[in-house]
Amino acid sequence: MKITEVRVILTCPTRNYLFVKILTDEGVYGVGEGTLNGSELAVATAIEHAAELLIGRDPMRTEDLWQLVYNWTYWRAGPVYMAALGALDLALWDIKGKVAGLPVYELLGGKSREGVLTYGHAGGDEPAKVADSVRSFLDRGYKVVRAQQGGYGGSGMASHEPSPRRNVPGAAYFDPASYLAETPKLFEHLRAELGDEVELLHDVHEQLTPIQAAWLAKQLEPYRLFYLEDPLPPEHYESFRVVREASTTSLAIGEVFTSRWDCIRLFNEQLIDYIRIKPIHVGGITEARKIMVFAEPAQIRSAFHGAGDIGPVGQAASLHLQISIPNFGVQEWIDFGTEGAARLREVTPNPCEWRDGYAYPHETPGLGMDIDEDAAAKYPYRKAYMPIVRRTDGTMHRY
Repeated sequence: MKITEVRVILTCPTRNYLFVKILTDEGVYGVGEGTLNGSELAVATAIEHAAELLIGRDPMRTEDLWQLVYNWTYWRAGPVYMAALGALDLALWDIKGKVAGLPVYELLGGKSREGVLTYGHAGGDEPAKVADSVRSFLDRGYKVVRAQQGGYGGSGMASHEPSPRRNVPGAAYFDPASYLAETPKLFEHLRAELGDEVELLHDVHEQLTPIQAAWLAKQLEPYRLFYLEDPLPPEHYESFRVVREASTTSLAIGEVFTSRWDCIRLFNEQLIDYIRIKPIHVGGITEARKIMVFAEPAQIRSAFHGAGDIGPVGQAASLHLQISIPNFGVQEWIDFGTEGAARLREVTPNPCEWRDGYAYPHETPGLGMDIDEDAAAKYPYRKAYMPIVRRTDGTMHRY
């Protein structure tokens, strides 16, 4: 069997997604995903450039092809290139599963559990409304819920600046003082209303200094969070020692990581409890599996990123890996049930099943996913950017 073609599929049925198909001379093809919110055009160019390396090669040699695409360029890693490699790697694993007649998780060692525990996103502009939102997720069957007050970015978002023109984001202005004052009160209210058995987590979105993050983690200790996500920017791993030494609140980070090299020091020093990678952004299943093997002796569990800017193919890859690894924690979950879901199902029919708080990979060979190229062509790519965040004095910051 030889690879004959690599197709890049950019589409926007609900938001922008980047999918690939790798075709072979025996009629078997694999599908992958390299969606990178706001940067899909760059990823598409990287895939098209790397695709020439794959033509004529044996698609079953997933490890060798991963090493080829990773190393040939000399300029290794980075989010754009690793998303491109991730898309190709997923498609190669899909082919391998189809040739073997097995779902991908069987090739990874088989099931370690029957389903993948998931969490959803609850929110509101005041504690009572957040509590009502959490209840709505519990009523649907969720066992773990992320609780945020004040919309995306949290209660510290003081104001928003309108967009200067179509598709270019306006700015959100963040005030750490109000965020730090209100967040402990939110979880005090949630525990009083919902009890201690509900598993709750919270996302800081990298908005705090080390001392602020340490203070917040300490204040949240009585409310026993499942974990506190992204308390600090990941580039400053040394600062995680400050938070770790101040509190026993569980910590999670990693959704912007692109390789095992981002994880090494955090793992070696056990500075986190959950790693938030996802296969499509770290070079695919091949690399994500190695990262989780490395995490296991450090007693670090998975909590794969799964927001709406990851499509159904990337979601399926996460489930195949997470149902097989021993050090599983939780999977962030979006059911794509928003307006326009019918259009997305045209492009990627047969999404993975979710019921009663758990998600399940397909039992069919490969990843169990497909891409309808004719449907994808009906919804052309729309240029888009990630949000812009500033401090209240106008200083540029981050989400």
